[in-house]
Amino acid sequence: MTNIFKRSAALLMTVSAAGLAAPAFADGHALDLSGQTVEWIIPFSETGGSARWANFYAPLLSEALPGNPTVVVNFMPGAGSTRGANHFQELEYEDGTVIFGSSGSTQFPYLLNDPRVRYEYGDWNVVLASGTGGVVYLPADLAGALEEGGIDAIAGENFIYGSQGATRLDLVPLLAWEMLGLNVEPVFGIEGRGDGRLMFERGEANIDYQTSSSYLSGVTPLVEAGTAVPWFNFGALDADGNIVRDPTFPDMPTFAEVCEAAPACETSGPAWDAWFAFFSAGFPAQKMVFLPAGAPQVAIDTYTAAFQAITERADFAEISENTLGAYPQMTGAAAEAALERATSVPEEAQAYVIDWLAERYGVVLE
Repeated sequence: MTNIFKRSAALLMTVSAAGLAAPAFADGHALDLSGQTVEWIIPFSETGGSARWANFYAPLLSEALPGNPTVVVNFMPGAGSTRGANHFQELEYEDGTVIFGSSGSTQFPYLLNDPRVRYEYGDWNVVLASGTGGVVYLPADLAGALEEGGIDAIAGENFIYGSQGATRLDLVPLLAWEMLGLNVEPVFGIEGRGDGRLMFERGEANIDYQTSSSYLSGVTPLVEAGTAVPWFNFGALDADGNIVRDPTFPDMPTFAEVCEAAPACETSGPAWDAWFAFFSAGFPAQKMVFLPAGAPQVAIDTYTAAFQAITERADFAEISENTLGAYPQMTGAAAEAALERATSVPEEAQAYVIDWLAERYGVVLE
């Protein structure tokens, strides 16, 4: 399924008045996309956080790019996002009309040397990196038991969780829950986190997590209806790399806080180090936009300037709050640095997770 976005001339004038005019280029030229259609490949279904993120940015990108092209979001789910990423890897730059939206669930198979990965981040050209968070929530009855008796009151529960796969971003909550001493059995094979939320809504799953964008749009109504109760979020990183409260959910405890209070969990040692490494790789730069291999500097500069202009809008914080949350939106050198952090983890953490996946889920990566 695709979503198509094109703004009217009247709205474009409003945006220009707000200061969204494209920055000048050193040589006086930028990529001209007049009359073109830009395909934005998202390797997930249209129900999750990546869809929400792309659908937010797509109309703004149409306005900000020179020539105001139509931007089409093309959902290409399969194999936990590796299908869409492998497809993008096979493309070579032609005219700047194809971009790709990556997620932590695309990064993790790459970090773990998943044999299905045939893509190389080093070949791509990053033009935007978006940070995000993640929220774990429970049904009302289990949340009530947790509040009354602590984590011991739910330690014997048989939890069911709808998962995209153990080598995807889901490994962050799966490892966290195991560290807390919970018995969580994932049902693998869903195509997007939105599908996991639907399993929760139908009563087929009794624990779930969503990235912030999907939580804000899809889970908040469940919380307001009393059928879902937030438990904790994974937290955010401060300037020194320490876990702090998530700025979008400042009143919600972090996993570090919950772990410190749980008898079975420790915030030091191999398990913690592995969890922290993959959380750090998967969330502070959880979603990124790329141009394919071979993109000339003028194309990279054009898209970078467009995304920078979007994030510098006077009303950006207001219009993005309910979709993106309060997280960094990085371009240029900041996006390059975020890409480096997101596509590398210490060897010890990688080895721990590879062994854990084999022992816990029978997933052998070779």
